[in-house]
Amino acid sequence: MDYIIGQTPRPASSGPAAASPAGAPDPVMDGTQNTFMRDVVEASRNLPVLVDFWATWCKPCKQLTPVLEKVVRAAGGRVRLVKVDVDANQALVQQLGQIGLPVQSVPLVAAFWQGQILDLFQGAKPESEVRRFIENVLKAGGGALPAADLIDAARAAMDEGRAEAAAGLFSQVLEIEPENPAAWGGLARALIEMGDEEGAETALQDAPASIASHAEITGARAALELKREGRKAAEEAEEIRARLAANPRDYAARFELAAALNAAGKRAQAADELLTIMKADRTWNDDAARLQLIRLFEAWGQTDPDTIAARRRMSSLLFS
Repeated sequence: MDYIIGQTPRPASSGPAAASPAGAPDPVMDGTQNTFMRDVVEASRNLPVLVDFWATWCKPCKQLTPVLEKVVRAAGGRVRLVKVDVDANQALVQQLGQIGLPVQSVPLVAAFWQGQILDLFQGAKPESEVRRFIENVLKAGGGALPAADLIDAARAAMDEGRAEAAAGLFSQVLEIEPENPAAWGGLARALIEMGDEEGAETALQDAPASIASHAEITGARAALELKREGRKAAEEAEEIRARLAANPRDYAARFELAAALNAAGKRAQAADELLTIMKADRTWNDDAARLQLIRLFEAWGQTDPDTIAARRRMSSLLFS
């Protein structure tokens, strides 16, 4: 074994590989000090390689390794996992120790890209953190997990008004990652856009309890609740407008009109009505207008342009 981990890498011929075709080799393998150069260092010039340093006596290793295998296999060939038993490969451990890699403290996972160590972590981690680590490694190499690609495509479909296509893409993500909050929340939002509120409710109920409080889930739930409230208000829109025409200070009517406008997709106008209430009477109905705006922000998404614009206006009212 004659190599230097920190050597200047040769230019790679390509970035991280795309999803493996049917019948492709298993991306999970055992490694030794004799195969490390080929299976890790050289292989990392074409795709990221994770090395799982473990030991038979290490209980956390037995928890972490199956999680690593699951996430790597779900990546569809875009990343490789090489498992190295530190007790059986002491020459490798000593060499890596010379460059400051604490291989004796297992479990240790090191990510190699372009012949060099890109990142590492120690100790057992939950699946969500392992997935995030691999996502960051792939991103550094110009790639992404298949689920991330599908979510991007689904969100693009939503932006283009193709809710049914988006629902199908979000569903594909859930086949790969059953606890992906963005997929559950996105599926519910797509079903809402399709008019299937019952389906959206079912999706939100079926989402695993471990992610029930995630912003993607609570945001979709808020969107569903506001859709239902807005539909009722929309049915009474003419009466609401008549009440406002007779009395512009009928804040209850203005509050209901905001719900109807939001249900119709007129977000900026819905925010205008609530901000009008706040400007006239910040304390009306126990701060109802501000609290409703916060619900809208949650439903629209915290980075949505309408959220950002309305939040800026609300801040100027509250802190002026």
